[in-house]
Amino acid sequence: MTSLILGGAGRSGTRILDRFTASGLPARPASRRTGFDWEDRETWAPALRGASAAYVCFTPDLAFPGTPDKMAALGVLAAQHGLERLVLLSGRGEEGARLSEAALRSGGVPTTVLRCSWFQQNFSEHFLAGPVRRGRLRLPAPDVPEAFVDLDDVADAAVLALTRPDPLDATYELSGPELLTFAQVAEVLTDACARRIVFESVDVPTFVDDLAADGVPTEDATPLAYLFTDILDGRNASLADGVQSLLGRQPSSLKAYAGRTAASGVWS
Repeated sequence: MTSLILGGAGRSGTRILDRFTASGLPARPASRRTGFDWEDRETWAPALRGASAAYVCFTPDLAFPGTPDKMAALGVLAAQHGLERLVLLSGRGEEGARLSEAALRSGGVPTTVLRCSWFQQNFSEHFLAGPVRRGRLRLPAPDVPEAFVDLDDVADAAVLALTRPDPLDATYELSGPELLTFAQVAEVLTDACARRIVFESVDVPTFVDDLAADGVPTEDATPLAYLFTDILDGRNASLADGVQSLLGRQPSSLKAYAGRTAASGVWS
């Protein structure tokens, strides 16, 4: 049974591939590096050929216009190529993403949907790494609680869904074990880094200018601002049990993530 990792060069995809490699299970990545392109459907069939399962991580976001059409086409193609299961990384609390989930499932292949909101690794492997290094989280968001989830938990859940004996046609919401505001996140990071890190609620232009200090262009920073201003309205201010249901254990805390990440020197 060979698993295809669509988005294999991304943060979740690389973690999933590492787990397959460590277990000696066959898997292969598909991304622009290997010739797969979401904007060129001619590249899809060669990637799917010979696979029996696929992890689907779409960028930039499942809620973006036109994405449900892509997911519907991928679902049909997966069925035509005999795939037995799909695992889709989706957004928690994103109504637009629901359309993409349904579109992928319309092809008839059993699909496990993993809905997540904010990854803990956004603070070290994505757009918030620079602000943490500068000691100031300047975000266009109210200080609402979020259940930040560890990408390693997400990867473990995806691998289980890809390799278990029977395919799961179900939806799971994944979260961390506690609700934290960004001010509380700053306190956790302060303790881990042993230096002061603060949270500041700012407007969108200030946020975009702040990310520009890390070389993030305006056209990339502006959609990120949307995620803050739209999704961070309290809709995900609740804990989910997807990690517990799938893995039979508690999810990893932000404190544990911050401790090991600070020790790695990423924020130095």
